[in-house]
Amino acid sequence: MQTIFFYGLFMDVALLTAKDLQPRVVGPAILRDFRIHIGRRATLVPCQGAVAYGMVMTLSPTAATALYAEPSVRDYQAEPVVVHRIDSGETLEALCYNLPRQTDLSGANRAYADRLSELVLHLGFPPAYAEEINR
Repeated sequence: MQTIFFYGLFMDVALLTAKDLQPRVVGPAILRDFRIHIGRRATLVPCQGAVAYGMVMTLSPTAATALYAEPSVRDYQAEPVVVHRIDSGETLEALCYNLPRQTDLSGANRAYADRLSELVLHLGFPPAYAEEINR
């Protein structure tokens, strides 16, 4: 199983379950020194002092490969990160799928940002984080 830090709409367990990927939720977490950026989809970019919120889940390697083979996310690349569980304070090593650093991040997807900010609030993350997503 692979431990993955999800920060976009893939934080929605129902979405992954509907894709028959059988995620196992580990819990909510933060990734320090990254901020979320919403373009056509979400990505995380390095930013000293920032915090990105997300959900840690495990997926089989086959499921993770299938998920990121979808056309809208196939440019995302796995990178190792260290996240901190919100509920327990535990530190975990995980994979985080992001766009390559040289990717053009222009453009905006208002519908995606709206859905993500709703999900963030539903998951109990701070309202200020939902506001950051909507900016």
